[in-house]
Amino acid sequence: MRNLIVRFASLYVFNVVVLLVIGWLTPARVGLHALWASVILTLATLFLKPLLKRTATSLSAGGTKVVQYLAVFVVEFLIWLLTVWLSGVRAGNLWGWILPPVILLIGWVVYDQIDDALSRKAGELYDAAGAKISGSRRGSAAPASSAPPATSSPATAAGREELKDGLTPEQRRMLDELG
Repeated sequence: MRNLIVRFASLYVFNVVVLLVIGWLTPARVGLHALWASVILTLATLFLKPLLKRTATSLSAGGTKVVQYLAVFVVEFLIWLLTVWLSGVRAGNLWGWILPPVILLIGWVVYDQIDDALSRKAGELYDAAGAKISGSRRGSAAPASSAPPATSSPATAAGREELKDGLTPEQRRMLDELG
């Protein structure tokens, strides 16, 4: 939940900036309506990106991105139409209708690249932290079990062998037969 809130806040700020840039670079007049329009854009992006990733998984990595970006352009255009229609944003002339979705698409591509990089880095950090935690647990348990008692039965030896890889002797034999 915290991750979703952080992503919403960062994307919201990013969308506000992009909408203000649209107001400066195009005939469209956005003004303070950028605050409300950014909520719409942020929610659409947060739900659209995972949906597009799921639907385009059969394509290559480059193909997936192209499909995502084309779909995002169509959605950005529709959202821009709704934003102009439902808020005080004024598109102005023809370029005020065409350029804002293009600028929104460019902003979304930039955000998508940043978000993917941050997600990868967060995954690496999470995996490293998990490895350290499980390593410290193993490290604290290792000295206690490293010295087996002098009298050990075959069942105890089999139990210790199973603990090493989690397989019973029967499972280990079947795995060895497979290949």
